[in-house]
Amino acid sequence: MFKGVWEDGVPDLFGAIEAGGTKFVLAIGTSHDNIVAQTIIPTATPDETLGAAIAWFQDQRQLAAIGISCFGPVELDRTSPQWGYITQTTKPGWSQTDVAGLFGRTLECPVGFDTDVNGAVLGEYTHGAARGCDVAIYVTVGTGIGGGAIVNGVPLHGFRHPEMGHIRPRRHADDMEFDGICSFHGDCLEGLASGPAIKARWGASLSALADNHPAHDIIADYLSQFCATLLAFYSPQRIILGGGVMQTPRLLDRIKGKTGQLSKDYFAYDPQATIAAPNLDNMSGIVGAFELARKAIDDKI
Repeated sequence: MFKGVWEDGVPDLFGAIEAGGTKFVLAIGTSHDNIVAQTIIPTATPDETLGAAIAWFQDQRQLAAIGISCFGPVELDRTSPQWGYITQTTKPGWSQTDVAGLFGRTLECPVGFDTDVNGAVLGEYTHGAARGCDVAIYVTVGTGIGGGAIVNGVPLHGFRHPEMGHIRPRRHADDMEFDGICSFHGDCLEGLASGPAIKARWGASLSALADNHPAHDIIADYLSQFCATLLAFYSPQRIILGGGVMQTPRLLDRIKGKTGQLSKDYFAYDPQATIAAPNLDNMSGIVGAFELARKAIDDKI
């Protein structure tokens, strides 16, 4: 049973989950800036990870709602019997996993659910680097590569949701032999420029390689092609690049410079202002998850 007593029997706390391929970040609070409990659970099997997450929440107070920013692909159509599921994913063992429904049934509260990157862009839009933007993109470059878009305050879904990390970049001249690691597409952007793809061909993380190692220019080239494509497709006021790979020193500057070269001033933007790091650091997804929880209440889901 849940612990705690609250006034008039009304829960005053939200739950938030940033569900990633490497770890689940769990938090409880009245908002992102008033977190009263937080923990991290390594991403193992669905049974282990979801079971541990549910047990942690059950040991806390009753929640008004919970928001989940989840790695994917996920089903976001609320008319679908698989709403809230992770569908066909590259994460072994996680395909066809019910996430939102399990938390909703077990914790007996409304659930707000979206992709991890849509959650992150929502967080940056409400409290971070995308404030005031009509159109903004958040891209995570880490264990995988994904992108979320927000337009006039609403995360973009469409038929399912954007799968930006699976576009096909033009191969770098010095990287023609690597097949790529994506189990679905081989040498898509995720298959070439994610953390595991970098380690697969150079044996280390990008930040661990010498600054003059050719990997830096190769990865910057792929991510710059991506940014130039986003500028052409969405005309965003902000492209926010987060994730573990983006912690590499000077990578963001390389991408800004190369994107300018590729776009040849056609898009009439300032790369120093348009392409940015997250203002919320590693909290973007959790901040977005709190917003998803609040929306679940507002929408009376």
